[in-house]
Amino acid sequence: MIGYLDGALSYKSPTYAYVDCGGVGYHVNISLNTYSKIESLSKAKLWIHTHVNSQDGSRTLYGFFEEYERSLFVDLTSVSGVGPNTARIMLASGPSEIKSLIANGQVQAINKIKGIGPKTAKRIIIDLQDKFVKDGITNGENPLKTEQLPVSEAISALSSLGFQKAQVQKAIAKIDIDGMTVETIIKTVLQQLSK
Repeated sequence: MIGYLDGALSYKSPTYAYVDCGGVGYHVNISLNTYSKIESLSKAKLWIHTHVNSQDGSRTLYGFFEEYERSLFVDLTSVSGVGPNTARIMLASGPSEIKSLIANGQVQAINKIKGIGPKTAKRIIIDLQDKFVKDGITNGENPLKTEQLPVSEAISALSSLGFQKAQVQKAIAKIDIDGMTVETIIKTVLQQLSK
């Protein structure tokens, strides 16, 4: 497993770069965010995630200028329906912005990203929102206020009423939560679960 590559950038483009390490040139796929940071550099250290294709076993290297971005990439690709290329597109606007959108439950903003449909946007929020809220401060940002996180609060409230978290998440994925208050989400989910 490669943790990082530190070497000369023999070639770089907005989507990939060649990193020369000891005479071996590694083809590394990168995000636009990473490209903006290495564009003027001749040498860089890229944090690597090795993606293994489950169908044919091929391995692809994805590189990031900051470990924080690599970690977010891994989180995003853990969501069903989000592949490595979609995750790279999501990271184009910067890791902090994407993490904030997810933590604040911004379904419509995430849905506007190329390759992300409404169901996938909801799934990303359902799968990752709690984790990002628990992180509290993300990359120097202010702690997220819980009143900005209606989905997370609704899941917590319904779980405390005895509903299984997976059952609640499935019900939330079926409704348009954008702009809804915690109370409205809870009422709508309870109506769905009582059918």
